[in-house]
Amino acid sequence: MRILVTNDDGIDSVGLHVLARALKPIGDVVIGAPDREYSGFGAAVGSFSEMKPEMRRVTVPGIDEAWAVNGPPALCAMFARLGLFGDVDLLISGINPGANVGRSIYHSGTVGAALTARNGGINAIAVSQSVEDWGVEGQGWDAMLEAQDWQSAADVAAVMTARLAADLPDDPVLLNINVPNSPISEMSGWRRTGVGVLPPRTVTKAELEAKPGHEGTFVVKMSWGDAVEVPAESDAGAVMAGYVSVSWLGRIDDTSIETTQSAAAEAALDSLLG
Repeated sequence: MRILVTNDDGIDSVGLHVLARALKPIGDVVIGAPDREYSGFGAAVGSFSEMKPEMRRVTVPGIDEAWAVNGPPALCAMFARLGLFGDVDLLISGINPGANVGRSIYHSGTVGAALTARNGGINAIAVSQSVEDWGVEGQGWDAMLEAQDWQSAADVAAVMTARLAADLPDDPVLLNINVPNSPISEMSGWRRTGVGVLPPRTVTKAELEAKPGHEGTFVVKMSWGDAVEVPAESDAGAVMAGYVSVSWLGRIDDTSIETTQSAAAEAALDSLLG
């Protein structure tokens, strides 16, 4: 079992290292992570016409093989599909400081790497952990990281990874795990959840402020809101209540959606194209 561990916070992230070491009993672990932070890059891999990808060997205590890649996490996942990290069976992305729940999954580099792996035929798990004050749109800042209980999230990820690795699905799956920032003994349990709309804390307002000395140029000032009420059955609601949230994310090639609006829109195409 060959397991690639990546993230969007960069090769020096403590959460990445703790996760990789926790997975060693399960299989042959290799780290392939960005050489710097790529939070918010989603599943972006960069422009093929302009990029000059490089991989550099690095040392991570307790890990036999680790690489820093000068690109986003989804590029690391793409390289896994192309064989640059060996014959990868499973990709684990994390541990992200800040829950990736609600709409934040669409922008998350942590989830983006897992999406890219799954769509490339590799089973994948994304692992995130809540932070103090819930972060903003799933983001955690340096001041929050001192209080992270990385090992608890790593232990949750290891249990789920071991079970998935024991019987890998032929049709690859993507599991999005979000863990409260607390010892396992203090967690409320776990819930299988759907993806909610809002993360626990959001950006509530954006305003333009003139940049002195630069006519016609403005600084965008964003306001962070307080924690918001989210449905208890959603991924964000579960984590806020102290539960581990387990969400199985569907494939992008699912064409099963059928609504009155979709039928009407397709009928309009019939009128146009005959």
